[in-house]
Amino acid sequence: MKQTPKQTLRSCEKDHQYYKSSDCPVCPVCESERKPLQGFLSLLSAPARRVLENKEITTLEKLAEYSEKELLALHGFGKSSIPKLLSALEKENLAFKKEYE
Repeated sequence: MKQTPKQTLRSCEKDHQYYKSSDCPVCPVCESERKPLQGFLSLLSAPARRVLENKEITTLEKLAEYSEKELLALHGFGKSSIPKLLSALEKENLAFKKEYE
């Protein structure tokens, strides 16, 4: 566990110790332990995965109800996740919701 400037040593409820510089309360050890081993959520970074889980978007069918623009508007969800999700959707003959202007 390497410390960089401006990081503080923290511990979580499970007594994992880690360094963080942000106000984010998420323990990186706990987060890696709960990462799915398969499925489309396993393809994503922890922040992107958490935002989808918090919105109860845990199936590809539910994901297909959202447009790329709607997902990108969610805090913690970045554009690098879109190609991964698009590929997962296409494998199941699904797609993101279309944007109508």
